[in-house]
Amino acid sequence: EIAMHLPVLPAPAELSTQRLVLRTWRDSDRDAFAALNADPAVMAFFPSTIGRAGSDASIDAWQQQFAQRGWSNWAVQLKATGEFIGFVGLTVPVRALPFTPCVEVGWRLMRSAWGKGHATEAAREALRFGFDTLGLAQIVSFTSAVNMPSRAVMERIGMANAHEDFEHPSVPEGSPLRLHCLYRLSRQQWKDNGGQQPPHPHQASV
Repeated sequence: EIAMHLPVLPAPAELSTQRLVLRTWRDSDRDAFAALNADPAVMAFFPSTIGRAGSDASIDAWQQQFAQRGWSNWAVQLKATGEFIGFVGLTVPVRALPFTPCVEVGWRLMRSAWGKGHATEAAREALRFGFDTLGLAQIVSFTSAVNMPSRAVMERIGMANAHEDFEHPSVPEGSPLRLHCLYRLSRQQWKDNGGQQPPHPHQASV
């Protein structure tokens, strides 16, 4: 990983929101996560789908990060049913990008969980944890510039387009997905925006 000072917690953090639990990973998540990563619709803004070995390797890496520092990408499950729906979390990009080192908030949810505000709800909690518990000065997020659904989530959780578009080195040259956009949110901006305050009831999240 890119060298930067990272807060270390004594034990893995687990979070909850009104509808969701953000927890460490279980072996029982592996089949569902592999299916998510093999879904062309879920992976539409990535160069390709991810096979079982790559999917399992991601879980292994995140579990190692939980063991080392207490935070990473959490498995997300619905409180009502216990169903696993994907991940949301905070990670340090391993590839050198124009704005690294940094901490990134990211998410990937299965299609059945789309359109219900789950990504927004979980990502908002991840930001609260990052700023309140970890004391991070800034959190970023980035995606393919054409990924409007994720960009909409970034804006709903209070992040702003930094207007620092870049070409992602892991995406093939010539691909329409190579151009990426960067969003930033500072701890002070987060506080100014009301911090962990949820949106007003009339502001429905998608």
